Amino acid sequence: MSSGVVCVTGASGYIASWLVKLLLQRGYTVKASVRDPNDPKKTEHLLSLDGAKERLHLFKANLLEEGSFDSIVEGCVGVFHTASPFFHAVTDPQAELIDPAVKGTLNVLGSCAKAPSVKRVVVTSSIAAVAYNRNPRTPDVVVDETWFTDPDFCKGLQLWYVVSKTLAEDAAWKFAKEKGIDMVTINPAMVIGPLLQPTLNTSAAAILSLINGISLFR
Repeated sequence: MSSGVVCVTGASGYIASWLVKLLLQRGYTVKASVRDPNDPKKTEHLLSLDGAKERLHLFKANLLEEGSFDSIVEGCVGVFHTASPFFHAVTDPQAELIDPAVKGTLNVLGSCAKAPSVKRVVVTSSIAAVAYNRNPRTPDVVVDETWFTDPDFCKGLQLWYVVSKTLAEDAAWKFAKEKGIDMVTINPAMVIGPLLQPTLNTSAAAILSLINGISLFR
């Protein structure tokens, strides 16, 4: 069994919930951030996990509040940053998606830069940050680390979630290199499978729409 203290941000989300479950299984103590620790819909599935009673600690944190992750990250050897809004129906893209993604990521990394215990940071980015540009994506094309989404191109198409994830990852790499943070990113596409949380994540909702025969594009 591994041991140590790690942080997971946005712990009530799909990927983060599975991270918490797997980290607890491996013997880690998990300091997890959620927007509202008193909301059972966001916390009950986490608190019921094996090992949660002994090694899971929930904290309230705001992506837009500078320093709100300091106490959560303190003492952690690893930080998994997953917190970032993901939905398509937006009225104010800057406030609803871009600011929480970019400023939130920089806030978490800022806390990591202050914590000498942190050895590695894993940022959950998205395929959105690498695949949307004017380059062709034919079957023989490999999307690799040289690819990056063109935010201006996506702004013209009003792909605001794509813009938010692209700007957030770009800002994260610049900050990590400036501060000497050992950081890696993952860029998942559709994320589906058994749900730990009681509500549908956006990827699972898309699959349910297909099952129900509802068009995703109307």
